[in-house]
Amino acid sequence: MTASDKSRSANQMWGGRFAEGPDAIMQAINASIGFDQRLYAQDIAGSRAHAAMLAATGILSDSDAQAIGEGLLTVLSEIEAGSFRFRTELEDIHLNVESRLTELIGEPGKRLHTGRSRNDQVAVDFRLWVRDQCDAAVAGLTTLMQAFLKQAEAGADWVMPGFTHLQTAQPVTWGHHMMAYVEMFARDRSRLQDARRRMNECPLGAAALAGTGFPIDRQMTAAALGFDRPTANSLDSVSDRDFALEFLAASSICAMHLSRFAEELVIWSSAQFRFVRLSDRWTTGSSIMPQKKNPDAAELLRAKLGRILGATVALFTVMKGLALTYSKDMQEDKEQTFDAADSLMLGLAAMTGMVGDMTANRDTLRTAAASGFSTATDLADWLVRTLGLPFREAHHITGSLVALAETRGCDLPDLSLADMQSVHPGITEGVFAVLGVENSVRSRTSYGGTAPDQVRAQIARWTAALA
Repeated sequence: MTASDKSRSANQMWGGRFAEGPDAIMQAINASIGFDQRLYAQDIAGSRAHAAMLAATGILSDSDAQAIGEGLLTVLSEIEAGSFRFRTELEDIHLNVESRLTELIGEPGKRLHTGRSRNDQVAVDFRLWVRDQCDAAVAGLTTLMQAFLKQAEAGADWVMPGFTHLQTAQPVTWGHHMMAYVEMFARDRSRLQDARRRMNECPLGAAALAGTGFPIDRQMTAAALGFDRPTANSLDSVSDRDFALEFLAASSICAMHLSRFAEELVIWSSAQFRFVRLSDRWTTGSSIMPQKKNPDAAELLRAKLGRILGATVALFTVMKGLALTYSKDMQEDKEQTFDAADSLMLGLAAMTGMVGDMTANRDTLRTAAASGFSTATDLADWLVRTLGLPFREAHHITGSLVALAETRGCDLPDLSLADMQSVHPGITEGVFAVLGVENSVRSRTSYGGTAPDQVRAQIARWTAALA
């Protein structure tokens, strides 16, 4: 079999897309420029900081460093203008930028890579990019929390049912429910801020894995790129992807919270609940059922968790079996992280829009809050406080009264005093004061409770904190 025949045979094996047999397949699996071109700004920033440091330490002449700095800005402008040609044969963003730099300025461009490796170069580029995503997500979460605060402020004393097991439990306020999500997203915000602090160390200068013999100044490059300090171990520097894993883990928890509220919007906007009305901006119609107003944005946002969580699991799987230091497996760290970051930012923006636009149906919320024997716990508490009964006995009496109300087809406040005294003769007219849903929520004055005054205090605390 001739070489040509072997090539044709390989093509048939691997598919017609590859014209040059295994070489083309290797290029396709090896090249990352199709996705890591997103790191161009970080790559150029890292290279400019590196060149400036090389000049300051006397490793590079001032004239060469100046030419490199100016040339890199030209490359940056070409990429941003869309005129830069990314070349697959150059594999990645680093070689694409360096090749074009050398075309522009000649010999000095070849000196840029002194004292570094693509291993520490990609580590600093990716860390800078993830750090930027942390900042963007924190800003997005702040805006989302402010949208929930506005809803909470508007309905701090609007009564609605609180649920356990999706069954009516006790009355709460709309404001209290909204503030629950402020607390959730505040933890997400804190996790991202904490991850950012931990990742803010600069791996540039670790070189391939062992550091370099050139008298570089890693403190200088770290400061130039906004890092707190250089990383302390060159082996760890090039093999660490904890910063991406932490970002993905925090993003997964945040996406789970987004998904939980998306689920509530799907339920609440249904004809069976009618708790909220979503604007036309965030709903779609049906091709055959004209009455439908589907909460598609909430449903799609609910599904985004799968992509983000999948990216987290994927990167854990990539990293779990890698001996020190760098392995090509780690090239698979970026695509899922890019996708997860895009999904998270889209989800935060969409949820902020939905929360800002949604309208709560106050009357429907109150009617639902007053149904399902939601003040049964208040009745039991009254029996304990007023009649001095043990709580377990009060619980039993209240259960009997609920059963009586069910047989009468009414709710607890609709029972007569005689009805109640038939279960326990000590009950007095005063019990009716605790059976209204407004009275119930006003009584929950413990710190963090649903009483409107408590809700307003939490709104004020968070409004000040976010300002």
